[in-house]
Amino acid sequence: MPDSPFCCCFNGQKSDDEPADRDPVLLVSGIAGSILHSKKKNFFGFESRVWVRLLLADFEFRKEIWSLYNPETGYVESLDDSIEIVVPEDDYGLYAIDILDPALWVKILHLTEVYHFHDMIDMLVECGYKKGTTLFGHGYDFRQSNRIDKAMDGLKAKLETAYEASGGRKVNLISHSMGGLLVTCFMYLHNDVVECPSIYEMLPNPWFKWKKQPEILVWRSKSEEGGETSVVLESYGPTDSMTLFEEALKHNELDYGGKKFALPFNFSILKWANGTRQILNSAQLPKGIAFYNIYGISNDTPLDVCYGTQDSPIEEMSEICHTLPQYSYVDGDGTVPAESAKADNFEAVERVGVASSHRALLRDEKVFELVKKWLGVTEQVKSHPKKTSKVMDVYQSEC
Repeated sequence: MPDSPFCCCFNGQKSDDEPADRDPVLLVSGIAGSILHSKKKNFFGFESRVWVRLLLADFEFRKEIWSLYNPETGYVESLDDSIEIVVPEDDYGLYAIDILDPALWVKILHLTEVYHFHDMIDMLVECGYKKGTTLFGHGYDFRQSNRIDKAMDGLKAKLETAYEASGGRKVNLISHSMGGLLVTCFMYLHNDVVECPSIYEMLPNPWFKWKKQPEILVWRSKSEEGGETSVVLESYGPTDSMTLFEEALKHNELDYGGKKFALPFNFSILKWANGTRQILNSAQLPKGIAFYNIYGISNDTPLDVCYGTQDSPIEEMSEICHTLPQYSYVDGDGTVPAESAKADNFEAVERVGVASSHRALLRDEKVFELVKKWLGVTEQVKSHPKKTSKVMDVYQSEC
């Protein structure tokens, strides 16, 4: 959900510093929208960027970031015990969500696909927001559950920082995509403070009243009595699709460092994810919180998916993992259907559909105009525009 909730988030002790001239903004990224570093344990804190990394991406990702879910702790844990995955906090949290691959050659070529919050940060700075006083960013390990303690504590700490740095003013949150789910979980679990479990938490919600419920369709070959075969079209909704996932991933495994790791459909994660969806369904806006919603439209967005054809049906469900799917489409941002992007159960002050794709919403001029209107700010004329991307030599040298 490309949500834009504006919240008075924390009531604590006011700072003794000179108060800010406006309410601060905290930018919250979505899935895959934060830089991730691998950090060597007991090795002087050396860090290496593993996400996003356009050069050597497959090698670095496989070597450092592959992990498994631990049902005892509720966390995704690295296969390599000698490292931990961390999010850099440079530039008041903005570095991690600015340009996701901050290599010099990426900036020279201006590869906008990894320019995540960059343009919005620039726009807010031009409107007079000051990093560390009225402008902050929040990146996080998006592989983890949206309601795990570390995720909730990290967001709470960043809200406290923004509140105190601004002299005790209310904090406006602008969240993108899954960041809206993170904020919603926080509001539910902290209503006094206002593999990837996160992927499971974004499975279709079986309790949502869809105009048309999404389906997985499978053309399947089945043996009949007498040795004959028939072809049937099977349909799986949000609930019964779990049996499909279980069968399709029954023999799924990962080869890591010469060792085989079984990766079937994980019902421990599903149980946790169902609890998260219950939280999302029950969450309500705290009193005094204004909520705004921007969602993408005018892009073909997958809703239903079909595997196999009547002439070339699926024989074993494990074939699905290696079969090119066919989609049926609805309106949306190319990733999230417009109907789903509005399925927050909140009473919005305003909802606006913008003709833009999922990530491009973060650099869309109409989105910027809406954000400025809702924040009540305008851009300031400056003779020397200020660069906002902070790229340290240590990160550039990695590329």
